[in-house]
Amino acid sequence: MDAQIRVLIADDHALVREGTRELLARETDLEVVGEAADGAEAIELAGRLLPDVVVIDIGMPGINGVEATARIKAEHPEVGVLVLTVQDDEQYVYAILEAGAAGYLLKDIHGSQLVEAVRSVRAGEGVLHPAIAKKILGRFRRSDGSVEEVRSLTDRELDVLRLAARGKSNKEIARELDLSARTVQVHLGRIFKKLRVASRTEAVIHGLRRGWFRLEDLS
Repeated sequence: MDAQIRVLIADDHALVREGTRELLARETDLEVVGEAADGAEAIELAGRLLPDVVVIDIGMPGINGVEATARIKAEHPEVGVLVLTVQDDEQYVYAILEAGAAGYLLKDIHGSQLVEAVRSVRAGEGVLHPAIAKKILGRFRRSDGSVEEVRSLTDRELDVLRLAARGKSNKEIARELDLSARTVQVHLGRIFKKLRVASRTEAVIHGLRRGWFRLEDLS
């Protein structure tokens, strides 16, 4: 049996922490190892408990989620950070992704989506809420589309990237394109190399900024 995914929850609302803990505790492969009520506590617990994934809110008293994420990733780069928030302002999105978060979800998602997102972040994948992806696209859509750069990607690689932009996991992409999960992982690796990025989330943001996806691609 694979080791459980160790999760730290950071949110200043006790009810949210309790609900998230109960939701994740139902899964046999997930273990909630700690809870933090603010950014400072999140940083301290991340260093002491070394969780696999930190599920963190942005709007917390004192040290907010953006600064806490930057500190956690600087001190413990192996820890994955998944944002779960009501904040959908672009300034927060870019700030926390640049700080090192692997995923950004809004609190209108279903519980099953959060569970899968935690697993995806642990597996080294990125996760973007569709509304966040659309918001980024609306701001950074460009007519030139970096033509030479997009031509460097094969049609299959573009298919994989578009599905990743819709928040699909590697397994879901594999199922939709009739590929193996391993082949999807290989395609993503080639995409990262061609775009000179280090993660799935960076690759998606890269494509969105250059207008490679239409709004309907992300619905």
